[in-house]
Amino acid sequence: MRRTALLVSAALLTSLLPMAVARAADDPPPIPVDRFEGEVPFASPPENGIFTWGGDNDDPPALQLTARPDAPEGDKVLAGTYDISGYGGFTHDFAFAEPAHDWSARKGVRFWWDGQNNGRKVAFELKDGGADGEASELWTTSFTDDFTGWKRIEIPFTDFAYRTDYQPVGGIDHVLGLTETWGYAVTLPVGAPGRFAMDGVELYGRADQSLRATVTTDSAVHPVGEGGTASVEVTVATTGSAPLDEPVTVAYETAGGTADPAKDYTPVSGTLTFPAGTASGATRTIQVPTLKDKAAESAETIPLKLTVTGAKAPTETPQVVIDAHGLPYLNSRLPVHRRVADLLSRMSLAEKAGQMTQAERGAVGAGADVTAHDLGSLLSGGGSTPTPNTPEAWAKMIDSFQLRARATRFQIPLIYGVDAVHGHNNLVGATVLPHNIGLGATRDPRLVQETGAVTAAEVRATGVPWDFAPCLCVTRDERWGRSYESFGEDPALVESMETIIQGLQGARNGKDLDRSDKVLATAKHFVGDGGTAYGSSTTGTYTIDQGVTTVTRQQLEAVHLSPYKEAVKRGVGTVMPSYSSLDLIGDGRGPVKMHARADMINGVLKDGLGFDGFVISDWNGIDQIPGDYASDVRTSVNAGVDMVMAPYAYQDFHNTLIAEVRAGRVGERRVDDAVSRILTQKFRLGLFEQPYADTSGASRIGSAGHRAVAREAVAESQVLLKNSGGLLPLKKSQKVYVAGSDADDIGNQSGGWTVTWQGSSGDITPGTTVLEAMRENSPALTYSKDASAPLSGYDVGVVVVGETPYAEGVGDVGNGHDLELSAADRAAVDKVCAAMKCVVLIVSGRPQLVGDRLGAIDALVASWLPGTEGDGVADVLYGRRPFTGQLPVTWPRSEAQLPINVGDPTYDPQFPYGWGLTTLTEVPRGGETALKALGVAARAAERAGADGTGRALVTRARLIVQQKAAQRMTAAIAGPFADADHLLLTGRYAEAVAKLTQAYRAA
Repeated sequence: MRRTALLVSAALLTSLLPMAVARAADDPPPIPVDRFEGEVPFASPPENGIFTWGGDNDDPPALQLTARPDAPEGDKVLAGTYDISGYGGFTHDFAFAEPAHDWSARKGVRFWWDGQNNGRKVAFELKDGGADGEASELWTTSFTDDFTGWKRIEIPFTDFAYRTDYQPVGGIDHVLGLTETWGYAVTLPVGAPGRFAMDGVELYGRADQSLRATVTTDSAVHPVGEGGTASVEVTVATTGSAPLDEPVTVAYETAGGTADPAKDYTPVSGTLTFPAGTASGATRTIQVPTLKDKAAESAETIPLKLTVTGAKAPTETPQVVIDAHGLPYLNSRLPVHRRVADLLSRMSLAEKAGQMTQAERGAVGAGADVTAHDLGSLLSGGGSTPTPNTPEAWAKMIDSFQLRARATRFQIPLIYGVDAVHGHNNLVGATVLPHNIGLGATRDPRLVQETGAVTAAEVRATGVPWDFAPCLCVTRDERWGRSYESFGEDPALVESMETIIQGLQGARNGKDLDRSDKVLATAKHFVGDGGTAYGSSTTGTYTIDQGVTTVTRQQLEAVHLSPYKEAVKRGVGTVMPSYSSLDLIGDGRGPVKMHARADMINGVLKDGLGFDGFVISDWNGIDQIPGDYASDVRTSVNAGVDMVMAPYAYQDFHNTLIAEVRAGRVGERRVDDAVSRILTQKFRLGLFEQPYADTSGASRIGSAGHRAVAREAVAESQVLLKNSGGLLPLKKSQKVYVAGSDADDIGNQSGGWTVTWQGSSGDITPGTTVLEAMRENSPALTYSKDASAPLSGYDVGVVVVGETPYAEGVGDVGNGHDLELSAADRAAVDKVCAAMKCVVLIVSGRPQLVGDRLGAIDALVASWLPGTEGDGVADVLYGRRPFTGQLPVTWPRSEAQLPINVGDPTYDPQFPYGWGLTTLTEVPRGGETALKALGVAARAAERAGADGTGRALVTRARLIVQQKAAQRMTAAIAGPFADADHLLLTGRYAEAVAKLTQAYRAA
């Protein structure tokens, strides 16, 4: 239909509907938002503009402004095509540099849509409040495309609901305020190709008070001890904080629930009135008295029904909850096993299934489903944080979820988990420690335990009692995007770093878990995730992560399983299976997903190693098991998974598990075992006595003391690979030229899993960059990121290069990543090192290929991913601390050598495992004669069990060898040198010196 025909039709319709016209005349003129005539460009934030997005490269729709004769308004429309497998759509964000828009005076939003009559839902979303369009609160509704041709879609603001499956900043106040609107988004249907056209987005109508005024209660749940009186605060608030135009009344009465009005509480009813002119934020209180009897009881609920006139009512009916009391499981003086047995005996199947279910905080909204599904656990995925992202907001958020658990029958507290893998890395302002690969380079178990203690203290102070760390993977191929999560390639090194478990949990028997500075630890990812073969992954575009580990049983036990034996000895509370598959050579089963391997989880971990904690799945980990969802559930639970991380599918998991038990496909004993393990850790953590956040340690988050530990860890993690002419340490009197992409970037030096899952470049959290730390030590310093500033007149150049952040399989080599320095970094190295003596620092999660450039570099340092404390790097550069770090992985000459690891029959790297020059002391003299004497002394130390002496003797021998081998590394040197470090870690000091002597002779 041409536009002129549309206008004629509209005129005819108007003549037939005089009443509608009269009502419309009372409304103010509409306010255009988008006419799609070119006034709003295609542009990404922070600019004002329209942009597309999607789950992968194919999901974003193709958009264009198209001239159409039938355009409802103007000459052009926004048209597009799409073929979405995951999710996709488009957004109009208003400019971040300008104030947000105030839509609060309007009734709703409307637009024209060119219907395809496909019967599919299209989601329409508002961006409300927050800092900007990408850090706002999302409110959503939808319409169905069940018509043909142009139709005006009219959506009153009252139709929008808070989005529970995803919130970019974790939600703000759960109120659609409309005074700070940042734009809108359209989510298109998935599963089949389609096209659309849209025109004339505008605001219409006038909001009445019932849309602008809202009645809320201070909480949806009000626990009270038996015999106490609950106080429920009722507040009226208006958009823009204007006084009420008209009266608001709230009629209330207690009705329903599980409590008995005859013996458990005194019924109340009445009406609260907020007269016209009442200030926004005014509060009234309703009191509900409860009665005391002598019976031991579970918790009982008293709903408080509210009927509101003149304003929007609360989204939920508030409940008074009379706390459970007098039951044995509540008695903290009883042994934990008796408390568990008593509680388990009282629980229904649905309550048990709830304990085995973990949901993402963003999926449960305000938390009503915590109560409805008796959820046992919530988590924050990477970057899933409250707004604002502060310690106080974390504690308040988690307390609000714990409050929901108080409305369940037995008030079983939630256990909340986060991936605090190098400090409380989701929290802005926390102490961000070196990633595990850097900690492995320290070879310092005492210090690593201290880093665990810092992490635990900062995590628990925000109300989080559970950390999904440490990763005990043994990384065997540096093409893996998770390499930096590993302490190293040698299982003996990984085992030596497991002191971090005591830093997190405290005593091995769990007696410290209820402390305000300890958390439950998680050994992950069981088992073999670091051994996946390149090219074996079937997850999206990943190349190695989540792939297949093919090993003999002997190789499995010697390399990948041994760190878990140590973790169980240390009392680790939880274990997380790997996404990867295990292909045990000779068992005839082929690759089997670890979440499905009963032989490994039930058989090896629980029965063989005696693990008495609980097993938590990885994020949607059971979904990768072949078969339908019911099969995934029963296979994983029967295999020994006790709690399933089903972030957004938690209702499906809960319901499916119940159905599988009732059908006899999952045994009740298996469920009871799982729930017993979960409850045991909750009791050990003291959550039944103190479910809410203990924030007494919040002042230590990011404190000078914690940052001092991180600074020490950074310094000890720096590995000096080359130091020609003793260029390092630098002198403060030297004129220094600094260049490189990673010299002044806190995001790059922190890596992935920092504030967000993937991390990001830039000033993302408080800290000290390498450049800032160097400036404190070097008065005569010039910085030029790309080395474009003049290069003459300097004593030394320092080029800080390396990787940009990534996490998991996103960082796999071949998935948009490689091990080469960027072109800009290579250019900076070449320019600076050609002009002056130079030091190159590599900031990365894995070795970067240096190749032929090594000859032009005077000093080379592996800085790993140091985190927020760049001062630790400067400490060793300027000699405040000595270089003592050693390579936790082999540094290859080329990518073609990968995988390359200590103990390989063919081993010719650029730098071997264990390599690390020092500025601590002069190298012992005497050559082979000295090595012979050291070997005799090492044998005596080994016999005497003098480990400290043995380690010191091997270290002296290593220094002798490194001095001779530093100028020319060969396979004959590298093999025995690397073997010696493995022998050192396993306590075979005499053999280690013998291997070093072999390397010395080859040099």
